[in-house]
Amino acid sequence: MSSSQTTSGTFSRRRTTSTDGLTAAPASSAARRTRRGGGAAPWLFMAPYLVLFIGFVVAPVVYGLWISLHDYDYTLPGKPFVGIDNYAKLFSSDSVTAGPFWQGMQATGIFTLFSVPLLLAVPLAVALLMNSKFKGRNLFRALYFAPYVLGVAVVASLWRFLLDTNIGLVNQYLGAIGLPDSIPWLTSTPQAWVALIGVTVWWTLGFNAVIYLAGLQDIPAELYEAAKVDGAGAWQRFLNVTLPGMRPVLSFVTMVTIIASANMFGQAYLMTRGAPGTETRTAIYTITETGLRSFQMGDAAAMSYVLTLFLMLLSVVVFWLFRERRA
Repeated sequence: MSSSQTTSGTFSRRRTTSTDGLTAAPASSAARRTRRGGGAAPWLFMAPYLVLFIGFVVAPVVYGLWISLHDYDYTLPGKPFVGIDNYAKLFSSDSVTAGPFWQGMQATGIFTLFSVPLLLAVPLAVALLMNSKFKGRNLFRALYFAPYVLGVAVVASLWRFLLDTNIGLVNQYLGAIGLPDSIPWLTSTPQAWVALIGVTVWWTLGFNAVIYLAGLQDIPAELYEAAKVDGAGAWQRFLNVTLPGMRPVLSFVTMVTIIASANMFGQAYLMTRGAPGTETRTAIYTITETGLRSFQMGDAAAMSYVLTLFLMLLSVVVFWLFRERRA
């Protein structure tokens, strides 16, 4: 081999090594940037959401906590710091705010206790029906979801007229079939609770049914076919295939329904006005009256955070009940 060929081969190897080094360096730096999180690009994409989240969630939470620690009356310039006095008053028998608040909490508990099971069971039955194949299925789905698009003011005004003791169509139809036709649906208990719970179920079951329907359609059909081959009946397939497959959806619907029921305000405010007396005045109703009518914003904020604490504890219980259990 000549010296010129040796020199040429050596130069070629050096050039290749140099080129590979130049190529590898940018690749390794790009990998390091990826491992570090991609720089500022993710934050730029998240910025609009973060601005809204901080402005409409974090800031109000912090400001509400600040209000709860002050004797806050927005009609007066002075707002003295009182520490946890607003919270202490809620647990004091001598306080004028404790009685109405805990009565409101009791009303909220009654409404939640009876509305949540119905809003879990009835929409599930509707979703199972909507998931089957029959003529007019799309119309059936639309009819059940339609009430949910109405506002609470529309729904409450409609049913306040229908349930009126003297001129309501419900009592007229009951009288036409020989039943009592003077039921005080909105002015006496337990009829008022029946009215509030029934109207709420009619109004909101469409939302839960749609969520259930999405969960049902996500369960593989092969599981039902395998269960049929094993001789499982319809009820066994529901217990052993449908319910386990719907566990995440059931957890979500249960938690959302509990929160919505605990925050019920519009129906009671527009249909019963808290009647009879203050029997149907829920916690949110009491908080609204305390803060916006009595101008006791500090007390109202403290009530809100006590209610929030109860809902957080209830959320923990719900997530624990729906947790994945190992065999």
